[in-house]
Amino acid sequence: MLRPGRPRHEQLSDWLREQIEKGRYKPDDRLPSEHELSERFGVSRITVRRALQTLEHEGLIYRRQGLGSFVQNPKIHQGLVRLTDFAEDMARAGLQARSEILHFAPEPASAEIAAQLEIPVGQLVVRLDRRRLGNEEPIAFDRTWMSPFYAQFLEGRKLEQETIYGILESLDIPVVRGRYRIEAVNADAEVARYLEVMPATALLRIDRVSYTVGGKVVYYQQRFYRSDRVAYELVLERDSRRRIPTTEGMPLREFEPVFRKGQTARADPSAASNSRH
Repeated sequence: MLRPGRPRHEQLSDWLREQIEKGRYKPDDRLPSEHELSERFGVSRITVRRALQTLEHEGLIYRRQGLGSFVQNPKIHQGLVRLTDFAEDMARAGLQARSEILHFAPEPASAEIAAQLEIPVGQLVVRLDRRRLGNEEPIAFDRTWMSPFYAQFLEGRKLEQETIYGILESLDIPVVRGRYRIEAVNADAEVARYLEVMPATALLRIDRVSYTVGGKVVYYQQRFYRSDRVAYELVLERDSRRRIPTTEGMPLREFEPVFRKGQTARADPSAASNSRH
């Protein structure tokens, strides 16, 4: 089945990749053993291992010592180069989005929030806390602050299904720019309960300031992603024709969160249940 002209390990990884994409092997299915693949394709075990390593590096399979290789749950790429909201990301990932509203009330702006919203400290803002679910599994926890002017447009809306972007854009208030900061943090007790993970579990925290036309701040948001459900991939392009070093850096081609199904250490179910009241 393998043809001359290309490295055999590449042809074997191509064949396995095709079988996975066609659904011949589904998530968590065990692939044929190294011995079986070696016999079937008439190649060495080293060739088989190189093919499997390629698929493992691509995130298509995972390997268990003494058990073999298994198909990884699918990873879906989402474009964060363009501005998207949670529902758009979930739809592109093939997941059903839903939000649980945990808090929606006014409060005075702290120094941190005032700086992000470009308002005086102590000025009244509205805080919206949401638990974000994909196919009814917790993926993220959001805490959003916005001025009462923009918050008034959320009153009476179905925030369990609707997003801030969608609501504002339906009122001709477009979100045209976003500023992001991404860092790794450990889950505190409150966020851990909402995301149903153990306290101190590693999370991805994304701080985002969204702007409408004229550079006006719409909201400041802190989003905590379960690190077993999302990772980020960055693609840069280098101009091979450019021989002289430049301080401009390489242009950003893609900057994408990769959503995946997965399991992590869960918190005590009773604690998670109590957090939803």
